[in-house]
Amino acid sequence: MKNVTEFKVAVSQQVLDDLKNRLQNTRWPGEAQGSGWDYGTSESYLQDLVRYWLSEYDWRKQESFLNQYPQYIADVNGLKIHFQYIKGKGKNAKPLILTHGWPDSYYRFHKIIPLLTEGDQSFDLVIPSIPGFGFSEKTALSSGDVADLWKILMTENLGYEKFYAAGGDIGMEVTKALVSKYPDVVAGAHFTDVGYPRGQEDPATMTEAEKKFAQDVQQWWYAEGAYAMVHSTKPQSLAYGLNDSPVALASWVLSFINAGATPDIIERAFGGRDELLTNIMIYWVTQTIATSVRMYKTGAITQWDNSQSLKKSNVPAGVAVFPREAQFPKEWAERFVNVVSFRKMGEGGHFAALEVPDVFAEELRSFFYSIN
Repeated sequence: MKNVTEFKVAVSQQVLDDLKNRLQNTRWPGEAQGSGWDYGTSESYLQDLVRYWLSEYDWRKQESFLNQYPQYIADVNGLKIHFQYIKGKGKNAKPLILTHGWPDSYYRFHKIIPLLTEGDQSFDLVIPSIPGFGFSEKTALSSGDVADLWKILMTENLGYEKFYAAGGDIGMEVTKALVSKYPDVVAGAHFTDVGYPRGQEDPATMTEAEKKFAQDVQQWWYAEGAYAMVHSTKPQSLAYGLNDSPVALASWVLSFINAGATPDIIERAFGGRDELLTNIMIYWVTQTIATSVRMYKTGAITQWDNSQSLKKSNVPAGVAVFPREAQFPKEWAERFVNVVSFRKMGEGGHFAALEVPDVFAEELRSFFYSIN
C-alpha cells in the first residue's frame, strides 16, 4: 500500500462527557397531542431513545467493535481518506469498493463484511468514508470528485489494476460516476437505486412504467423531501443546530430513516438501538454533520454544470430493487447504466446492507461472480 497509515477509532473521554451533559440538558419543544410521527420525529420516541443513550448505550464497547476490522488513512490527492480494508480469504478474491450514503456512514456495511470475505467466492473489501463524513477529511465534494478519489485509492494507493464497485443513495451517485469516468478500470458495478426523475425528462421518451415512477417520486418528494431541499439550499443554516445538539442531530437523522417506515423498522433497519446510535455517534464525535449535508449543495451546483454530466458506459451493472425503496422499472435503470441483471427483491429497504445483510451479500456475490 502506498501513502497509507493504520488508524484506530479513539474518542476522548472529554467528548463523551460533553455529550452526556448536552443530552441531560436538552430543552424539549413539546409536540402536538397524538401527532406521532406525522409532524416529524416523535418526541416520545426520541425521549425514550435519549434515556437509553444516557443509561445503557456503551460507546466504548461500540468503539472496540469498530476497531475489530483493519482501518487506514490514505493520502489521496492531498486529502485524508479513512477506509476499512478487509482481505477476502478466497484464492482469487475480487477487489470491491462499497460506498455509503446519507444519513449513514461506512458503518452501513459492517454486517456484510464477514459474509463477503469468507469462502471461495470472496472479496477484498474497501469501505471508505466519503470526504465530509466520519473519519475522512472534513470537506464536501461532488460525487464525481469523490469518484476521482476512489479511482486513485484503488489503483494507486492499493495497487489494483481493476476493481468492482457498489453503492446506494449518495454511494450510487459516486458509483455511477466511477463507471462513467473510468470504464477501463471498473470491471462491474452494483446499484440499489439509479437516480430519480428531476422534471427535465421528455415525457414522449418515457414508458408508462417510467411515468408512473415519476409520479410516485413526485408525491414522495412532496411528503418526505424537505430534508434534501434544505441540504441543497441552506445547509449551513441547518448545520449550527445539528452540530451543537445531539438530540437535534438524532431527530434529523431519524426523520429521514423513518420516511415511509414505522418506528419498529427504524430500529430493525439498523439492527437495534445500539447500532442506530453508533451511526449517529459517528457523525457526532467527528463533527461531520455539517460537511455531510453540504455535499447536497455541492451536488446541486455541479448538476447544472454541463462539463460534469456523465455518459452511460458499457460497464456491466447489476440492479436490485428492494420493496421499501423507490420502485423504478428496468427501462429507467437502462437510461443510466448497462443493466445485465435486474432483480426485484423480496424483503428489505433503503438500508438493505443493515436490514437484510444475508440477502444483500448474496446478491452482490452472485452478480459479481456471474459477470466474469
